[in-house]
Order: sequence, then C-alpha cells, then structure tokens
Amino acid sequence: MNPTLAAATALPTRATPPDFSQSQFRHALGQFATGVTVVTAVNPAGGLVGLTVSSFNSVSLAPPLVLWSLALKSASMVALLACRHYAINVLSAEQTALANQFATKDIDRYAGVQWQPGQHGVPLITGAVATFECFNRSRHEEGDHIIFVGEVERCTHVDQAPPLLYHGGAFYTQGLR
Repeated sequence: MNPTLAAATALPTRATPPDFSQSQFRHALGQFATGVTVVTAVNPAGGLVGLTVSSFNSVSLAPPLVLWSLALKSASMVALLACRHYAINVLSAEQTALANQFATKDIDRYAGVQWQPGQHGVPLITGAVATFECFNRSRHEEGDHIIFVGEVERCTHVDQAPPLLYHGGAFYTQGLR
C-alpha cells in the first residue's frame, strides 16, 4: 500500500464540533475576496434562469473542470439540477448593478440585460470578462449546498479587463468600494 494512503487511513473519521457560530463563520469567510459570477441556464420549459454566485473555482485543467455551489433552498435549484448545460459569466468591474440584479429575488433578472445564446442556447452576458460554457457533469450534496461540477466545453475572456470583486459583504472595483 502507498505509504501516504496508509497514513491517511489512520486519521480521525469525523471532525470535532465547531467552536464558533454560523455568524462568525460567515464573517470569517467574507474575509476571502472572490470574483463575482452570474450562472445562467435555460430550464427544461425554455425559461431563462440566472443567479449571482461567488463560490466559483477551477478544479482541473485536463479535463477542464470548474465548480460552484448553490444553497439547497435556492429557488433556482430545481432548474439547475435539471439542465444539461449552463454558463458561468465572470462579471467586469462595471457590472455591479448586474450582480445585484441577479441576486434579487422575485424579479425578472433578465430585464434590460444584454446577452447572446451560447453553443447550447445558454445566455452569455455581454461585457463579462470571461465566460465558461459548461456541461452539467456532476453534483454533490455537502451540508446545506449542492456543489456543481461543470466540464467546460467553451470559454472566452477579455485581456486586461478589470473584474468585479466581493469582500466582506461589499463589491469592489479596482480596489475601491
């Protein structure tokens, strides 16, 4: 047996209970600056789905995989579990209003939004600094979220374009709030 794997099997099988509140955990997580994305898709009935997501990461270069996560209680969950493809649109520093719009409940999130259909018809937001058109490869339930793993089929980016950032509960554009 591989010595590294043998050592790993001797590790504890459960975490110790947290010594902090959910609020403390949320505030600590907020100290990690992230980019801001809008995940877009088309539901099985042909309706547009979209929401602001900051939990986005690369997973693998070969094959090209990315991940993002969504709360189990999200109103978009059923549509995103059912779709075969979605896009991850990395927002530019000029798209703060768009981030807020796609984070707002009970509105037409696509009202006034400029977009074009991607390879599989999913909306690609005009002005995004990068887009990743993904096959909905796998989903993993962990805690109160589902982790979506997307296999990237197409991607584009704009060189030297400043991204929108999120830190401590606020949006930042080039270091300014």
